[in-house]
Amino acid sequence: MARRPAGTLYRGKIGMWSWVLHRITGVGIYFFLLVHIMDTALVRVSPEAYNSVMAVYKTPIVGVAEIGLVAAILFHGFNGIRVILIDFWSKGSKYQNLMFWIVLGIFVVLMAAWVPRQLMHTFGA
Repeated sequence: MARRPAGTLYRGKIGMWSWVLHRITGVGIYFFLLVHIMDTALVRVSPEAYNSVMAVYKTPIVGVAEIGLVAAILFHGFNGIRVILIDFWSKGSKYQNLMFWIVLGIFVVLMAAWVPRQLMHTFGA
């Protein structure tokens, strides 16, 4: 069995997981935007259909799903800034692991501040 040269793969390390999460959140945001454009277009086709879709969006399930949407947008945005810094800052690749943990820290702080308010709004507390 042939051996691979050391240092050519980073399977399981922070850079790979950051890449995977960035792609997953990007695809999720894309599909949200697609659905959002389609449901907004309903108002021109049938105002009644639009109103029924908006009624579904006021359910607790969608309120909880909005937490996932906001999480995806926050992570994708802050990780995107990290990717830009890695690409355009001469020391970006040296500090990419640290920047990932900073992104994760900012993400956790913002989500911890926002999620309780969203849950109170969703469940009427």
